[in-house]
Amino acid sequence: MASLFKNYGIYLAWLVSLVATAGSLYLSEILHYEPCRLCWFQRIFMYPQVIILGIAAYRNDRSAAIYAIPLSAIGGSISVYHYAEQKIPALAKLLPCKVGIPCNFDYLNWWGFITIPLMALVAFVLIIVLMAVARKGAEADEAVQEMQAPQES
Repeated sequence: MASLFKNYGIYLAWLVSLVATAGSLYLSEILHYEPCRLCWFQRIFMYPQVIILGIAAYRNDRSAAIYAIPLSAIGGSISVYHYAEQKIPALAKLLPCKVGIPCNFDYLNWWGFITIPLMALVAFVLIIVLMAVARKGAEADEAVQEMQAPQES
């Protein structure tokens, strides 16, 4: 199972970014859920990853982790704050959204805890983990190749 994530982690990370982007577009364009300001910031950090990880997956370039992991870390941090703002009423009063829909508004609240920011957070965390594992796998493969190179000469 670990080798699956090492070999295909970059493809899975691209798939996660693709599903997250398609899901957010579905919610806003099909279901007409208006995104709040924090949702837009999360989108800013997710949408480019579809392109970055798609190109990286096509080229089998695991060095894209240096771009994907920081984007996901920042986007995930925004998701954590957004989720906390939805679940802790006092936090919503601290920095309220003044334009458009309030950031503490829940369009979805499955089982009392699954909201849109939580789903975004899960996507960001999955991308971080998958890219880290894929990157480690590539580094391990490079180390093995370097060790074998002197023996062949």
